[in-house]
This record gives sequence, structure tokens and C-alpha cells, in this order.
Amino acid sequence: MKCMILAAGYATRLYPLTENFPKPLLKVGDKTILDWLVDDIHSSGLVDEYVVISNHKYAHHFESWANSKSQKITVVDDGTYTNETRLGAVKDIQFAIDSLNIDDDMLVIAGDNVLDFSLTDFVKYTQKKKTSCVMRYYEQDYNKLLKCGVVTVDEEDKILNMTEKSPTPATNWCCPPFYYYTKADAKLVQKGIESGCGTDAPGSYIAWLCTQTDVHAMEMPGKRYDIGNLESYEKVKAEYKGITK
Repeated sequence: MKCMILAAGYATRLYPLTENFPKPLLKVGDKTILDWLVDDIHSSGLVDEYVVISNHKYAHHFESWANSKSQKITVVDDGTYTNETRLGAVKDIQFAIDSLNIDDDMLVIAGDNVLDFSLTDFVKYTQKKKTSCVMRYYEQDYNKLLKCGVVTVDEEDKILNMTEKSPTPATNWCCPPFYYYTKADAKLVQKGIESGCGTDAPGSYIAWLCTQTDVHAMEMPGKRYDIGNLESYEKVKAEYKGITK
């Protein structure tokens, strides 16, 4: 299994902190955000390579970080220089697949969140379901639901419907940016793009994919800390205690 880490954004809301430095390499406690994610995922024993998708502006920072790690980490530079010219998450995923000729199951994650639970639980869930999978958590704040992917599921966790940033969210089940693609479904990303799925938000591909095949949504067993601006970063640094579940 490959783990693809989405890290090609420009984090403009964190300027000046990220004006010349990537958000995923900011420290939370004694580790960078990426260290928290990769070190945890690697304990599953199922991932043989990590692929960090970066823009050109920050790629050298990720290369330096990758050289300090014991895991096999490949940095893919998507060639963009500015927030205005970014490819978008779904096109970045396809860019990395094409660049490295990836033909494998894929764990696809945002590189700018930390969790208080182990992602190995999600990896085990995907192996049990044997389908592409996402996570879901109950979001009470209606305004937050308007800004994320929202899923409707049946009693077996199968996604019946998913929307991205809908003005009328159907449920309170919010989908964070952590996904698993089976090898077969990873081959459909280009088809999804050609079929008109959104390309900016990574969940847009899943919203399209669940109209083509079965996708399941595991209820998230803990909390996700999203670092969106300077205020939230300071809050996470003060509150985050590491992986406790």
C-alpha cells in the first residue's frame, strides 16, 4: 500500500508563518505534523512507501524532511508556484499516480491535520471492508457542514450519497480528508476528473466514486485537529497531547 500525502497547498491563511515554509512541517509539540502522521501510519506495517505531493515552492523543504526519515518517502513536485496556479487536490493525486506509475492500494491523507487516535484503526477497517473507504464524524455546526464533504450512510456504513460543500447538507456526518482507495478505484481518478468531478477538494473524487462502486465510511474514533489559521495553530499547540487512543 502507498500512502499519498496531500501537501501542495500554500496555506495563505497562516501567513507570514507559511509564506516561505510548508504548513505540514510546522511543529506541534515535539514533532512536525507530518511526523505525527507518518510515524503512526507506519506502525500498521502495511505501507511500503509515502508519497508527498508538493508544489515547487516548498518541495525542497519536504526533500530535506524526507532525508531525515527512515521510511521510504518520495516527494513529487507538481510544478506550481502560486496559490492561483495550484492544480487542486484531485489533479495532484492523478499527477502523482502518473509521475510514479503507481499501481497499488492507496491511503490518501491531508498533510495538515493531527489526530488524537491512531490511523491504523482506519487502515484495519479498510482491510475488513475490502472497498474504498473514508472516515466520518458528527458535526453539529451547520456552518462547518457547508464547507466540507457530507455523507449519508446505511446501517452497514455504506455511503448512499456524498456531497462536497453543499448549500443543503443532507446529514451531520462530515468527512475529513483521510481516504483509502482500492487499487482498482485508484485507477478511476482520471475518469472521475474527465466526468466532471470537482478537483479542488479531495473529497470530490469520493463523491463521484460512490456513484460508481461501493464505498464505506468508518465513524471516526477520536478527534481531528484542523490547522487552518494562526489562531487555530496556537490552539492546537496548546491543546494537543498526541495519540491517546
